[in-house]
Amino acid sequence: MAAEEDPCSFASPSRCLTRHLYLRCRVDFGTQALRGTAAFTARAQGEALRCLVLDTRDLQVFKVTVNGQDAKFVFGEKHSFKGAPLQITLPFELRRGQEAIIEISFESSPKSSALQWFTPEQTSGKKHPYLFSQCQATHCRAIFPCQDTPAVKLTYYAEISVPKELVALMSANREGEMPDPEDSSRKIHLFSQNVPIPCYLIALVVGALESRKIGPRTLVWAEKELVDKSAYEFAEAEAMLKVAEDLAGPYVWGQYDLLVLPPSFPYGGMENPCLTFVTPTLLAGDRSLSNVIAHEISHSWTGNLVTNKTWEHFWLNEGHTVYLERRIGGRLFGEQFRHFQALGGWRELQNTINTLGDKNPVTNLIPNLHGVDPDAAYSSVPYEKGFALLFHLEQLLGGPDVFTGFLKAYIQQFAYKSIITEDWKRFLYSYFKDKVDVLDKVDWNAWFHAPGMPPVKPTYDMTLSNACVALSQRWIQAKECDLGSFSSADLKEMSSHQLIEFLAQLLLEAPLPVSHVKRMQEVYDFNAINNSEIRFRWLRLCIRSKWEEAIPLALKMATDQGRMKFTRPLFRDLYNFDKSRDLAVKTYLEHRASMHPVTSMLVGKDLKQDQ
Repeated sequence: MAAEEDPCSFASPSRCLTRHLYLRCRVDFGTQALRGTAAFTARAQGEALRCLVLDTRDLQVFKVTVNGQDAKFVFGEKHSFKGAPLQITLPFELRRGQEAIIEISFESSPKSSALQWFTPEQTSGKKHPYLFSQCQATHCRAIFPCQDTPAVKLTYYAEISVPKELVALMSANREGEMPDPEDSSRKIHLFSQNVPIPCYLIALVVGALESRKIGPRTLVWAEKELVDKSAYEFAEAEAMLKVAEDLAGPYVWGQYDLLVLPPSFPYGGMENPCLTFVTPTLLAGDRSLSNVIAHEISHSWTGNLVTNKTWEHFWLNEGHTVYLERRIGGRLFGEQFRHFQALGGWRELQNTINTLGDKNPVTNLIPNLHGVDPDAAYSSVPYEKGFALLFHLEQLLGGPDVFTGFLKAYIQQFAYKSIITEDWKRFLYSYFKDKVDVLDKVDWNAWFHAPGMPPVKPTYDMTLSNACVALSQRWIQAKECDLGSFSSADLKEMSSHQLIEFLAQLLLEAPLPVSHVKRMQEVYDFNAINNSEIRFRWLRLCIRSKWEEAIPLALKMATDQGRMKFTRPLFRDLYNFDKSRDLAVKTYLEHRASMHPVTSMLVGKDLKQDQ
């Protein structure tokens, strides 16, 4: 068992399990704090339980009761990123299987790493404040004390008091609202989540939100200024849900809503149950970035139903989710498109490993996270190396339909549980018991425990990639005297997905001469394109080629939005260009206070400002 203990948590679920949470709290925009009580139903797992350890970070705890009796509590030593353990001494002994209600009165800190607070001026509507949470991987402990490990799943019920002109939403079913009996200017929103989930999937948003119905089980929520645009962009959600159910089994969560967050949201999406959070950088106007929605939908099975037991096995969440996401894309847009997206993922992995270094242990599919902050280890590796392994296995074992049969059975086998890679591998071998000879040829040790690129590259259909490769090669090989041969007609037949891939190909090569990127702007006018994925790669290309005119554009993109996929590489490239280094640091220091806490911390590390 010891090997499975979560290095990122102080909790000991083998001794005691929290099985249900009753959360009551007040959202205070004045003090930028959540205040209230968290009451856990806890079950003793071993004999003679006398104490319980919970995770906390930057919290105040005022009182703890167990079945109504006061309990002694003390904070242990503070750790740099894990926070501090909260040690609760039970006033009586619990025998194995016995339950007790442990109620903790708490307050979060204004600098909680889980929460971002916005003044009215920072929102689209400019009238009301706004709050959102992001708990993955280990930030739930910065809202309230909890067993903050994905090994533990619980149901929850919540009562959230907010100013009455605002809307509160959670990763749960909405159970209505009522006036706050203690304050007539506020109301209480009620929520229940009856499917057991890990704490990292508890989520809260409060703001001036509106909704539009886009499917039988889907509302899109956003500030008024973005809600109609969002409804158009994500209209394919129901079609994607139907395909996902066909591939993975019934959708057990009831509602599937989408919430478009302010631009500082640090991720593309977050698969909070019943309410996926997404970045506004997906609003391209043409639904071309909807693969992120397919990804978050897929998490309803891989991640939210079958969950990694520790963050070292994060690839179980993400590799399978990318695999499902691309299967959905293949069903909706054709098998060639699935292969094109898969090849794009391989390029993304090459790019990540070029950045991190091919000997870097965080590029292992199963990294060792002892003493490592999971936020600092986060990269495309669990997504794309994980996907590459599954795509390789699909090709070895008989194709997509055969492999999807395995995936469906895997989800059925481990639904509502938290597992490690060994559980997955054992099930793979039992499902394909007639193909053990094929499985034994896989170099499992290299796939799981070696850094760098995978030991085998899957086979990809190149139909949609060939045009991207051909055009990128023309630019790479062009001499000054050839630049006249390029024209806007080069892009006439290319989709926005292919433009992304064309630029991604160039980013894997040595920087182009500045004359080339200037010519590219003349003929293709990439500066006029607002699709975030295209713009991001184009600006990186310009900065790497040391084109000074791109510096203000790159700084603007790095700060106008805060999706770390874009913001971190842009800041890193600007820092690595001598002409923009000082300006990059200065800009970061000016914007740091309004950035998301995790983004601010990681960009600070990238720019060597964290000393």
